[in-house]
Amino acid sequence: MAPQPATIIKAFESTGIIPVFYHDDEDVCIQVMQACYEAGIRVFEFTNRGEHARRNFAAMRDKKLVSMPDLYLGIGTIKNAADAETYTGQGADFIVSPIMDEAIGRYCRKENILWVPGCMSPSEIAAAEKLEVPLVKLFPGNILGPGFVKSIKPLFPQMKFMPTGGVEPTKESIGAWFEAGVVCVGMGSNLLGKQVIESRDWSGLRAKVMQTFAFVNALH
Repeated sequence: MAPQPATIIKAFESTGIIPVFYHDDEDVCIQVMQACYEAGIRVFEFTNRGEHARRNFAAMRDKKLVSMPDLYLGIGTIKNAADAETYTGQGADFIVSPIMDEAIGRYCRKENILWVPGCMSPSEIAAAEKLEVPLVKLFPGNILGPGFVKSIKPLFPQMKFMPTGGVEPTKESIGAWFEAGVVCVGMGSNLLGKQVIESRDWSGLRAKVMQTFAFVNALH
């Protein structure tokens, strides 16, 4: 059974950074998750983006259960309720979507699974709010920008926001987003760079995540 949504929301807020990652190689997926965990991350989003997604997610879940019991491992890039159900059955702690889809929302609410839909407009955020969604992903973040958050927050005072896409692992970028009022940021290739992954530099990756983590912690 997945943890309570409220419990995972607290983990999102306390971690501040949500790594977003996919790779075809099972071992690379595990090593990246391990490096992030060792750097202090407690929420990790694996994405359903390649042919080995289900296999690799299962391997990461098994690793997490053995050596990272306090890590919340979710699945992203979920665009239909059938995939949400599949990954929930595989042990996903939460579901993230790039879109606002009511069928996914209804399924996750019925199963008491945290669902984070992707929204790009006030209308989509309002639709998520009607489904009692507590946290939405602002996607793509690089198009919307921190100014969008400042503009819409007064319209949705109870909603929590997480931008994904375009967030840089710098003090300035992270500071601008959190100052605008987000509770956490999703970070993919800007944090988990292609070069460090290809060179298998796990200590370098861990150091970069720790540095980025420090930027977030300094804001609290």
